[in-house]
Amino acid sequence: MSATQRIHLNPNAPRAPMMGGMTGGMSGGGGGYTPDPVRPRSGGQMGGQGGDVLSQVKVWSSKAEDAIETYSQPIRPYVPAAARFLIVVTFLEDALRILTQWGDQLWYLQKHRHFPWGISHLFLLINVVTMLACSLGVIAKRYPDYSVFGLLGVVVAQGLGYGLLFDLSFFLRNLSVVGGLLMVLSDSLANKKKLFAGLPSMSETDRRKYFQLAGRILLIFLFIGFIFQGNWSFARVLVSIVGLGACIMVAVGFKAKYSASFLVALLSIFNVFINNWWSVHSAHPQRDFLKYDFFQTLSIVGGLLLLVNMGPGGISVDEKKKVY
Repeated sequence: MSATQRIHLNPNAPRAPMMGGMTGGMSGGGGGYTPDPVRPRSGGQMGGQGGDVLSQVKVWSSKAEDAIETYSQPIRPYVPAAARFLIVVTFLEDALRILTQWGDQLWYLQKHRHFPWGISHLFLLINVVTMLACSLGVIAKRYPDYSVFGLLGVVVAQGLGYGLLFDLSFFLRNLSVVGGLLMVLSDSLANKKKLFAGLPSMSETDRRKYFQLAGRILLIFLFIGFIFQGNWSFARVLVSIVGLGACIMVAVGFKAKYSASFLVALLSIFNVFINNWWSVHSAHPQRDFLKYDFFQTLSIVGGLLLLVNMGPGGISVDEKKKVY
């Protein structure tokens, strides 16, 4: 019997006579001393099962991430250029639409927005020139900081000029477009030494992190607008719950690349089946609205692709996990 084994008196067992002595009583087969039984713990077993499930989830998640990394290698060099083009495609389409509908645009601004003659022409001309020049600057990576600020000015000017600044759908969509532009600005800061002379105390790395954080948060507002608009159905509720979970992961920067990739796929499918402007007759007034929504969604997809390429930035759960 080992020294560490506990011995307890069993009151129900027959006791050996005292004449046998202590040695005989302990060594006899009918002794009154029995070791304390060791009982298995059921809670530990359940905890082990929960740990097994969690470890299996981590294994499958790791395998999925490895597969995505492997199969995305061939297209990865082309992702930044495609993302930049998609981000500004809504501005290119808008400039082309203004040029092809010049008379209708002037009539709307003068009749409904009460623009004086000449001011309406100047307003449209400045918008077209700015959108074309700044979009090409973003695509070619020439003066991307000034190009981004020019396009941001167009977003604000059109919201005020067309009276859509306080329209909820316009507001949420354009917040997401602004998020994509901030991702472009963050990307341009990677190799830029000075951009804001008035902020000498903040390094370019810090600015880039904050722009990435703001861009991540703003990019998800399009999906929030989708949740609160339209008729509810079981499929819509399911998509909204799953998509909202992915949006939260993007905003906090947890598995941001993979949640952004999921939103890219989800928004692309949604865009093709919901904003199918090509199926509407050219004379139907709804066609222009669907076309506008389609290209704006493409711009937001471009912002998410840039997030997939760049990563979530320093202010994110993914980066903090690397530190700790």
